[in-house]
Amino acid sequence: MGNPVVHFELIGPDPARLRKFYSALFGWDAPAGAPVAPAISASADYSFITPEPGWGPAAGGIGGGTGFTPHAIFYVGVESVSDALQAAQELGGTVVLGPQRNEGGGITVGHFRDPAGNLVGVAGPM
Repeated sequence: MGNPVVHFELIGPDPARLRKFYSALFGWDAPAGAPVAPAISASADYSFITPEPGWGPAAGGIGGGTGFTPHAIFYVGVESVSDALQAAQELGGTVVLGPQRNEGGGITVGHFRDPAGNLVGVAGPM
C-alpha cells in the first residue's frame, strides 16, 4: 500500500457532544485541550484520539459511479454492525445505511451520521 490513512477528524459545532458520543459508542478517550491549528478548531475544544497498541493503518477504497453521492468516509471496526448502528442511533446519531453484507469480502458494513452530521462507517463480521 502507498501512503496509509494516518489521521481523521470529526469537526462539529458542539465538540463536547461529539466526544461524549464517540466515547459512549466506541470507547474512545479524547480529552479536550490538544494542540491544533486555529483554522481547524478552537484550541480548548480539540482533542486527539490516542490509538490502542496494535491499531494499524487503515486500508482504503475508491469506488462509486452514476447515482452515488460523493463523500469521504472512514470505517471503525466493530464486532456487530447491527449493534453499533443501534447504539449510534440511541446516542443521537442517524442510521444512513443498515447492515449490508459484502459476501465477496466476508464483511458487513453500515453507515451513520453523528450528531454533527459527519458520515461514519462501521465494519465487522456480522
